[in-house]
Amino acid sequence: MRTSCRKADSQAGWTLIETLIVIAIVMVLTATVGFMAVGSLEKARIAGARAQIDSFCVALESYYIDCGNYPTSEQGLSALRKKPEVEPVSDGWSGPYVYKDAPKDPWGHEYEYTVPGADGNPYGIRSFGADGRDGGEGKNADITSWEN
Repeated sequence: MRTSCRKADSQAGWTLIETLIVIAIVMVLTATVGFMAVGSLEKARIAGARAQIDSFCVALESYYIDCGNYPTSEQGLSALRKKPEVEPVSDGWSGPYVYKDAPKDPWGHEYEYTVPGADGNPYGIRSFGADGRDGGEGKNADITSWEN
């Protein structure tokens, strides 16, 4: 009887079916985590765009305090980094008001800066979302300074 126990112990191990089941479980778990990460990535992009717009708003208020007006649409957000050369040029400019040139939004599109802004605001800043077009829902929705 002892020899049969030893023989069974020496042949113990994983079968091909057991190995395939374990690989399938690992693949399902990996795919689930991957899909969850994609959803989190879109949420992070939206939050990043909102944060950038908020930082532009703070810089624009500092610009207004120093210059007495907001940069024109023609001067754009670049007036926060370099003293404008397009009229009106204020002698009160004491920037730069931002450390870097205005970045593109998280989807690689330029921010839209308008003066005057929507809804009676003195200016407006907008990211068109993932699709780069006006309107949309979800990840394609516009992110604006007047609705934050």
